[in-house]
Amino acid sequence: MKRILMIATGGTIASKETEEGLAPALTSRELLDCVPEIATACSVHTVQPFNLDSTNLYAPHWLEIARIIEENYSLYDGFVVTHGTDTMAYTAAALSYLIQNSSKPVVLTGSQKSAYSRDTDARRNLADAFLFCADDKAFGVRIVFDGSVILGTRAKKTRTRSFNAFSSIDFPAVAVMRDGKPFYYIEEPKPSGQPQFSHLLNRNVFVLKMIPGLRPDIFDYLDEHCDGLIIESFGAGGLPDYEDGAFFRRLARFLASGKTAVLTTQAEHEGSSLDKYAVGRRLRSCGRVLEARCMTLEATVAKLMWILAFAKGDEAEKLFYTPVERDIF
Repeated sequence: MKRILMIATGGTIASKETEEGLAPALTSRELLDCVPEIATACSVHTVQPFNLDSTNLYAPHWLEIARIIEENYSLYDGFVVTHGTDTMAYTAAALSYLIQNSSKPVVLTGSQKSAYSRDTDARRNLADAFLFCADDKAFGVRIVFDGSVILGTRAKKTRTRSFNAFSSIDFPAVAVMRDGKPFYYIEEPKPSGQPQFSHLLNRNVFVLKMIPGLRPDIFDYLDEHCDGLIIESFGAGGLPDYEDGAFFRRLARFLASGKTAVLTTQAEHEGSSLDKYAVGRRLRSCGRVLEARCMTLEATVAKLMWILAFAKGDEAEKLFYTPVERDIF
């Protein structure tokens, strides 16, 4: 029987109604009691490092989850992380970079309604997560939600109320859960060798979402506070050239100081293409501007935080364009 460690972090799945609204309250053991059927499929132990709404989870929590998995890696066959849905895709992406080459599964799940609700999706998602985690073919970081099994680098929350809250962006779901068993669309051999754990993230990464008329003096803040900048531009990608090209001058100065910039798109599908329009091609003259292509924003943020913790310049560029769990192609 597989040994699974459940890492409970809070979220809607663990929430109860309070005077201020839903707030995490259920313990890991109470959550586990919701799915007694998994006792025949795996042996589960639990830890609860925090019990938070996922809005409050960020880099220190991602590192703590990775630390728990690293310390217990030899003791368990897989790991299930229960998590709020709002930032689950960010955590899944971060864990995909912090824990690479894992032959054991790290499965994130949660729910759109509390486990206390009568019509909750919590029980199915929990059961599916554990049953997938116990499958002999499972490995790597995955989100299991509403029957879909999605790569940690490809997941995005695309609905706020529906049970099918997560989508796999520009890449197929790797499997679906049917009657408690995974049906694989994509089968790959498990990684060989030892897993590679990272222990640092650079939090000085900023996402600049372009809006029509945005003022280029936003760089007054970015120059002082950011090591990495992700420009979430319009369409295929580019910068506006109003105010006599001020955006291009400010970006060139930002890059000249040794910082890193990545261009991505606000469009959810099909990615960026800097060479399509003049406003994109002109970015090439500013210096080294990386291009996220079809990466999700969540993966772009997490990957840049991971890279900038230990690399700059040519090495950072090489790492950014090196695929990890199908994040870029």
